[in-house]
Amino acid sequence: MTKLEELIQEINRFEAIVAEWDESQRCVVVGLKRAIEALHKVALMRLIKSLKKEETISALRQAVDDEVVYGVLLYHELIKSPKPPLSQRIQTAIDEVRPSLKSHNGDVELVAIKLPDTVEVRFIGTCSHCPSSTLTLSQGVEQAIKKYCPEITKVIAVDKKPLVHSANSLTSPFSQNRNPPWVKLTTVDQVPESAVLVVNFAGNSLILHRQGVKISCYKNACAHLAFPLDDGTVENGILTCPSHGFQYNLDTGECLTAPDVSLQSYPVKIKGDKVFVQLLLKI
Repeated sequence: MTKLEELIQEINRFEAIVAEWDESQRCVVVGLKRAIEALHKVALMRLIKSLKKEETISALRQAVDDEVVYGVLLYHELIKSPKPPLSQRIQTAIDEVRPSLKSHNGDVELVAIKLPDTVEVRFIGTCSHCPSSTLTLSQGVEQAIKKYCPEITKVIAVDKKPLVHSANSLTSPFSQNRNPPWVKLTTVDQVPESAVLVVNFAGNSLILHRQGVKISCYKNACAHLAFPLDDGTVENGILTCPSHGFQYNLDTGECLTAPDVSLQSYPVKIKGDKVFVQLLLKI
């Protein structure tokens, strides 16, 4: 095992430990982390400035060829990636056409990237069964993807749910793209059966609901227009969105109003009386 791999494992170990702490304790760690990173960034900026003054730019370029140096500088936004990853460019294209689709109560999401030249997408909402969905694909989504990703020549609409993607891109060894940690959010007795409990943690707004011994966790956003759901009513395990009346089965996250969409769910596990959710931390 290399020294870098050992360091990454150590970071993972400490993140898993901190994830089980109370929020007030985690805030202290996050504050310390940000202060140390800010100090390191200033030091790196001065080092780069000094190398440029000494006209040793070639040495700096050689140093950046090292994947660890590159990853750390990229993490601190001191260099720019020459080209965003393919998955990021595809998402940018989808985000560009999404407002138009949402104006007709529809949406589109990325399903799979099949290298070297194919992308699969899935229409949801009204777009999934609209007679003009083929035209929407060719004139909207496909054109946008090909504009940002000229290497993609085929864009195909499918019915299957999105898969987890991976891209062969060089990223910082300190990035958050590892397996999300299990985070303690609350205790079992705090999660109601006749309503939902809203929890805001590390930039994520979540709702939790209990049905007997089972607890479910979802993103606090209606699949229709992403309005918050925590003020909605719950009756017989069915949550009604307070904004436009969309209804969801809190056992499965399925939308009863538009079956093609569902709430974004998160894995939940219970240890004793504590409720843990597997969540990507935004810190």
